[in-house]
Amino acid sequence: MLDPILQILIQNGYLDEEQAKYLQDLSNTESKPIRRLVIDQEVLSEDDLLAAMAAYQDTEAIDLGGMTIETDVTEAIPASTARMYNVFPVAVDDSSVTLATFDLVDPRISDEMLFTLSKEVRFVFAREKDVMDRISQYYGDSNDSVADMIKSLGEGMADDVSLSANVNDIASMENAANSSAIIRFVNLVLYQGVVDRAADIHIEPFEHDFKIRYRVDGALYEMKAPDVKMAPAIISRIKILANLNIAERRIPQDGRIALTVAGKPVDLRVSCLPTAHGESVVMRILDQSATSLDLENVGLPEDVYEQITMDIEKPNGIFIVTGPTGSGKTTTLYSILRRINQIDTKLLTAEEPVEYNVDGIVQVPIDAQVGNTFAKVLRAFLRQDPDVMMIGEIRDLETAEIAVQAALTGHFVFSTLHTNDAAGAVMRLVDMNVAPYLLSSTLEGVLGQRLVRTCCRECKQAYEPDDETLERIEMTRDQIGQRPFYFGKGCKTCNGTGYKGRKGVFEYLRMSGPLRELVNNKAPTLIIREKARELGMRTMREDGIRSILDGYTTVDEVLRYT
Repeated sequence: MLDPILQILIQNGYLDEEQAKYLQDLSNTESKPIRRLVIDQEVLSEDDLLAAMAAYQDTEAIDLGGMTIETDVTEAIPASTARMYNVFPVAVDDSSVTLATFDLVDPRISDEMLFTLSKEVRFVFAREKDVMDRISQYYGDSNDSVADMIKSLGEGMADDVSLSANVNDIASMENAANSSAIIRFVNLVLYQGVVDRAADIHIEPFEHDFKIRYRVDGALYEMKAPDVKMAPAIISRIKILANLNIAERRIPQDGRIALTVAGKPVDLRVSCLPTAHGESVVMRILDQSATSLDLENVGLPEDVYEQITMDIEKPNGIFIVTGPTGSGKTTTLYSILRRINQIDTKLLTAEEPVEYNVDGIVQVPIDAQVGNTFAKVLRAFLRQDPDVMMIGEIRDLETAEIAVQAALTGHFVFSTLHTNDAAGAVMRLVDMNVAPYLLSSTLEGVLGQRLVRTCCRECKQAYEPDDETLERIEMTRDQIGQRPFYFGKGCKTCNGTGYKGRKGVFEYLRMSGPLRELVNNKAPTLIIREKARELGMRTMREDGIRSILDGYTTVDEVLRYT
């Protein structure tokens, strides 16, 4: 379905259907908002686009940059609301508030703001730079104050008796969950998670305590949480957003939340787990705009990149990406699928759940509760005339056998496995009772990967490693030459950790005659690994050491993950 902005432009004669479809595909490819592409591609100027959107929503476009805004107007909405929705107040009276924005407003957001502000909300349009400049000018820098706002809002909530509702009274729980204070608090928590590039948000009630933690770059950081009495209302609010049953607290539940945070579409996978002191909630943040699905940007070493781009063009075979949970396997696979996603190729994926939505790829969510298992979906796939199939994970013999049969009958199959290294994936499949002669004739390559934290650029410092450090990574002074090692001293940018961001370390086991013979003979993992190294494979440890010498990461990180 076309983006609403594109539909407006078609209705006004600025675009035809074909041009609109091109912009939609470009938006998906580059992870850019349609609004930004329309301006960048010079379809319309920003002012003309704002005028078109304003006419569509029966409002007006204003020059926010030239306006004088009184203090009482800016106090009409909380700073958290301004940042969460990228809006700025320009007029207020006893019954209504007028907000400037630069994007079309989702009706659900409009309803939510009407509820939290307890006033009628009217929108006008203004240039993006003007809106963002005014938000920064009047509400301060988000990095400095969001945590403080969460803390102060949490402390204020503790005094509100209505928010600590009886967990056995569903009506009072629902009222508490829908109160403006709880809505603002949950919105702030989600906003902070997206701004900090967190992968997960953990909300955990204990007997006398309540914890909210963010996982950033693989490590957990705790933030100030409100009183434990607030936990049921906060968790119920999240369950309402995820369309889960707030009355059911005895069994695990899973759901999804789709929302726009700071102008970016964000998907959250929500998991609720009953514990002795309430429900523990974990939200996995899937920020499509923060993830590049281009194979060139995955961070593969040049030689591995060249080998993989050749192997994935083969007409049939099996390609496996292996590594622990959260090591970027799905991102790597989708980057490969995007690379081979052409009009003359039929691509099907089976995932639990679907993490990235990509045009041109038929994606099927696995749901074992209704009998939609990997094996059942894969059998159906073979009747859909695919060229390429992607299986979220090979978990059992039945799935593995269908993958092998698909490869033997002229399909290319991509999948993931949870093993420690690339060589271990081969014997894992043999241990599942896949016939070695079938595996050796279909497997084309196994990519092992890990994510290591990178040194913070703001506080990165060079040092000369001592003999003990070199001994830990089995290197000599002659091998490192004059190159320094680096570490992060810790600063405000990296929250004192010394690390900011992550990069991949890889090893690529490319199947060849000698390796196929070893698989046929059920050779142990160690023998396969050593033979692959003899044939030119660089292990993850060796790739990690390359990242140390290039100044990207530290010795401790590489030793921890490889």
